[in-house]
Amino acid sequence: MTAQLPRRAWAAVAAVTALNLPLGSIYAFSVFLKPIEQSLGIGRSALSLVFGLASIGFTVGMNVGPIVFGLLPAWALLAISITGAALGIAITASANGLAGLLIGYSALFGVGGGVAYVVLQQGANLLVQHRKGLLNGYIVGLYPAGAMIATPVFGWCNAAYGHRVTMAGLAVALLLCGLVATLLTLHAGTQFARRSAATASTGTRHTAIFVRLSLVFFLAAAAGLTVLSQAAGIIAAYGGATGTALAATTAITGAIAAARLTGGWLVDRFPVPFVSALAHGLAMSGAVLLTLWPSPLAASAALLLIGTGYGFISGSTAGAIAHYWPPADYGRVASRIYIAWCAAAVTLPILAGYLFDLTSGYHAAIIVAGCGNLLGVAIALGLPRQQHGQWAVVANTGVTHR
Repeated sequence: MTAQLPRRAWAAVAAVTALNLPLGSIYAFSVFLKPIEQSLGIGRSALSLVFGLASIGFTVGMNVGPIVFGLLPAWALLAISITGAALGIAITASANGLAGLLIGYSALFGVGGGVAYVVLQQGANLLVQHRKGLLNGYIVGLYPAGAMIATPVFGWCNAAYGHRVTMAGLAVALLLCGLVATLLTLHAGTQFARRSAATASTGTRHTAIFVRLSLVFFLAAAAGLTVLSQAAGIIAAYGGATGTALAATTAITGAIAAARLTGGWLVDRFPVPFVSALAHGLAMSGAVLLTLWPSPLAASAALLLIGTGYGFISGSTAGAIAHYWPPADYGRVASRIYIAWCAAAVTLPILAGYLFDLTSGYHAAIIVAGCGNLLGVAIALGLPRQQHGQWAVVANTGVTHR
């Protein structure tokens, strides 16, 4: 009989922290746009495709991860996935055309990063027994926090040494942080069991909750990702100076990171439907503010409100999964709900750019985002209340199972 490894929750949380910060640099990809354009002669639309496909690759990796849980030890899955992600960044650093960027950044880095993320998130949810909302709010908050760290570092290194050296440095950082996270995962004693058919079938009881939670997340993410991807352009369109736009963009990123942590903490203390509805209401107030008072100052404040609302939803959704489903199912459910995030990334942000080309402004896109948040309030209020300290709320009966 195989000896049972000791389970250390702190090591699982430390592993998530060590690796999610550099993986969060995916949100800082915009720093590479101009250097790559100048060096390789690749257009902005093609580079947007690289980032968009990387987001899709990340979602694919998150959904592949749970399928292979139990086939290999958790630390081995993590080591393989992060090695692939680091190799992808190394290929990106040496790429001389679009094909290399797509293979390296979009495919290897995207998919490898997604698998590593869900392995670490699943491991932490298995070992941490209390304050699951706070835990998962913290985990999802690490990505924008990592982007906040990476953005100025990447910008400085690009200016001093070029984007190839910056990318090579990121590859080394991923390997080193991946090694630390792998050792911590081994020390934590994280173990994944293969899901039986009987266990897998219990998820059908939660279809109604899953669909509603996915819609709540999608509507918030559509508005939030529009802000993340186009904040500087939106503020400039309303007459804001470049310095104002950059300062506001940095503040918005920080607010989203803090709101993700807070959103997870809130669902440990208050009903999920109330937290989610209030978050959508906060984002909607930003859209109303900018629609009624279009100005640079209002644009900065409105985007901060919309981004913060998205951050609350991101954190509260991650926490809600831990309250609605058992720990062994966390990675599987979370990975499927993140398909909504992927869909959000390729809907309203693209529509906002199209509407800007038609109207030379963001007025229509802001109204669409506000209407989405209003719908999000209504859908969120239909979610069941969680019973704190328990999981698996059955959608039809309200019965909670241990």
